[in-house]
Amino acid sequence: MQTSPVLVARDVRVSFGGVPALDGLDLVAAPGRITALLGPNGAGKTTFIRCCTGLVAPEAGSIDLFGSPPGSATARARVGLMPQSTGAWSGITPGHLLRYLARLYADPQPVAELVSRLGIGPFENTPYRRLSGGQQQAVNLAGALVGRPGLVFLDEPTAGLDVRAKRNTWALVSEVRAAGVAIVLTTHDMHEAATLADEVNIVDRGAVTAKGTVAELTRDVDLEEVFLANTTGDRA
Repeated sequence: MQTSPVLVARDVRVSFGGVPALDGLDLVAAPGRITALLGPNGAGKTTFIRCCTGLVAPEAGSIDLFGSPPGSATARARVGLMPQSTGAWSGITPGHLLRYLARLYADPQPVAELVSRLGIGPFENTPYRRLSGGQQQAVNLAGALVGRPGLVFLDEPTAGLDVRAKRNTWALVSEVRAAGVAIVLTTHDMHEAATLADEVNIVDRGAVTAKGTVAELTRDVDLEEVFLANTTGDRA
């Protein structure tokens, strides 16, 4: 298994309308590890993911994915993304969507196995826009994993899920990590981060303000207290 980092971001800077969204963010993600990004709304987590997937071009700094820049053919073939929302999928059914995505990769996951594992079968032929939030999350996760990525970004993967669905998602994410995939996870759920993450990066105002393992960060306090001590609140 590869042990060197598959994602290396250094001093990444992005601004919108003169307001910094990323202000010197550094991050490293390695195979077989879950790297969590915790931060308030507007801290820059989703902007960072968009930079890594080639949707936003940094104004300064560098991002290296498997030795290639974001958006390159090499990066696209090896990176999976589970976004917070996918409005472009509104009219397509999960089964059609996953079969289409599978055809984009040389060695995709069997769609039937993903559909079964994530409980998508009962709504496989229902238009995406008619699915519940939890059902959409299951489809989003399947879409991120269908190409057997070496690096996957999970942006709030359990938001809106009930307890059972959340635990099932955690189990699947842990299996993906055990298979050697590097996972970058954003979440507002401190318990989720404490349960899953190998390393936690707390992000505030576009930069990492604290990082370490859960054990390192919580020697004297819980993760929520660490979060509050290293963030300043939502950005306007």
